[in-house]
This record gives sequence, C-alpha cells and structure tokens, in this order.
Amino acid sequence: MPGKILVTPRSLTAEDAATHPLLEPLRAAGFEIVSGPAGRQPEAAELRDLVGDIDGWIAGVEPIDAETLAAAGNLRVISRNGAGADAIDLAAATARGIRVETARGANARGVAELALGLILGSLRQIPAANTLLHEGGWARTRGREVAEVTVGIVGFGAIGRHVAATILQLGGRVVAFDPFVTEAPEGVELVNLATLFRVSNVVTLHAPPPADGTALVGRDQLALLPTGSVLINTARSALVDHAAVLDAYADGTLTAYAVDAFATEPPVLDAVLSHPQTLLTPHIGAFTGASTQRAAEAAVENLLAALTGQ
Repeated sequence: MPGKILVTPRSLTAEDAATHPLLEPLRAAGFEIVSGPAGRQPEAAELRDLVGDIDGWIAGVEPIDAETLAAAGNLRVISRNGAGADAIDLAAATARGIRVETARGANARGVAELALGLILGSLRQIPAANTLLHEGGWARTRGREVAEVTVGIVGFGAIGRHVAATILQLGGRVVAFDPFVTEAPEGVELVNLATLFRVSNVVTLHAPPPADGTALVGRDQLALLPTGSVLINTARSALVDHAAVLDAYADGTLTAYAVDAFATEPPVLDAVLSHPQTLLTPHIGAFTGASTQRAAEAAVENLLAALTGQ
C-alpha cells in the first residue's frame, strides 16, 4: 500500500527531505518522500508537476487550488503542518474525495509569543527607538505598560488563550470575541466585536478571514478604537482593510499596526506596509524550533493515520 508523499513546508525542505529525522515515520512505513523546492514556497506550476503520482501530501502555506488537485490523480490526504486550511480549495478537495488534516494547536505558543512581542514592542515603540539611535538620533517617547491597557483578542482558540494568560499575568485587562466560544477562563470577558474595539487599546487578531472575502477589520471597527491604539495581525493579511489603517494613522486612532501575515511572500510594500508606524516581521510567528517540530510531528502523525487507518 505505501506510495509517495510530497513534502512542501519550507521548514522541512530547507533540509534534505529524504533524510529529515521528522519524516522518519513515513520512511519507516515504506513511503517514498518527494520534496518540493528546497527552502522556499513552491509556485503553482511546480506543484502541478510534482503531484501527479503522490498518495499523500504534507503541505505548507502554499495555495492549493482546484487545478492542482485535478492534477493529483492518486492523492488521498493533504496534511497541513499548521492550524489553518484556508489556502486549500476545500470544495475541490471534497469533490475529489481528498481528506484534509491540520495540525491544530501545534504552533499556538510560537505565534502567541510573537504577538506578545509585537504588543510590547508597539506599546514601548521599541523598533522606532532602535532605528532612531542607529541613525544617530536621541529622543524618548513615553510608552505604556500592559497594566495600563485593555487587550482585545479576536479569535479565542489556542493562540488567543496563550496571549490572554500572559497579558493577565502582566496585569492587563483582557476582552475576547469568538462566535464559537461560550466560556472563557477567569479574568477574560467575552464581548461582541463592536464592544471589543470600543474598549481595547490593543487588538490582536487570531481568527480566519470571513468566508465572503471581506475584511474583518475595516473603517467601522477602527473608528470605535480609543485614540492611540495598536493593531496586531499575526493571522491573515485579508483580515485587515489597509485603506482603513491609513485613515486610522492619519487621525491618530492607530499609533501602530504590527503584521506578520501577507498576501504574497515577500510582500508588495503598499502605503500601509511601507508606513513608518507599521512594524513588519517576515511570517515568523510559527517559525521556532519547538513550533516547527510540533507541527511536523502532528502533520506526519495525521497523514499516517489517514493513509493507514490506524
């Protein structure tokens, strides 16, 4: 029964996939490893050339569209090494009988810790201070401590809960919005989305984008924020309307937009992404040793279980 497994996550193809220790369970089960391009996200044309005779796929963040799935005649399972599956055409996968698995929660701590770093960096304006001193300048900007602010968490899954626990330990107030959550830990107040924006000095996004393709955070939401607020996006670029962020910069509603999620990698630096008040990180939320190991282990385990029925 063993066949071929395509491996495309950059964290796995950066090393030799044929000998990568995290893929040993697949080799031990008799599967042949087929590697995507080394250390980079594959293009659509490359994927269509690779998928022809694969039986399983450990996938990264690359888009997997209906045309690619149509080229994969033997494919039975796609196992993501992350929590989301919005890069996959799920309707096309279902129509072709292809099972989709995700490594839910595996990278939660890594993403949460980056979000916390971006929150602290934005509240104290650390990146701007560093740049100023490197340029020979000297100026001090009064910052804010976590205990001075309310942090609103949009999406209260594993990542949001890690963020909430640390903010509470630092003395901050936490409110959260998640339409699928009805109970929260002590100290976290569940509110609707409008209330969250109205009371929060920091909003951090940990949710998938709306199914209709509209931005979750636009002018209406940003207009509710207190003056001098901070927006953190380690989830998806499509969650935020960039034109609305520019308006919020102009009227002082936002002092910082910190973002680790982009529509393309590397991103096209539009007016928001090139703005001096925007803090950019190159999609490193889950890119820690521990997170990539947990995600790869979960992806391999999910794939083997789906293919072997164990």
